[in-house]
Amino acid sequence: MAKKKKIRRTTRCRFCREEIDKVDYKDLDMLRKLLSREARMFSRKRSGNCSRHQRMVKRAIKQARYMSLLPYV
Repeated sequence: MAKKKKIRRTTRCRFCREEIDKVDYKDLDMLRKLLSREARMFSRKRSGNCSRHQRMVKRAIKQARYMSLLPYV
């Protein structure tokens, strides 16, 4: 009896797939996709980001909030 091979799908973060090196705070459309309606950041598990890019997203969102491009609340 032949053994079936398990196909393992590895999900990669959206920034790794698109080979983005730096997350820009001025890219508001992309940053809004990573925020809830209450302007809270999605977790790594929910957004699907790797830890490196999640840290970059966190800094970019905080910087955009400071520059009044995104709301705090």
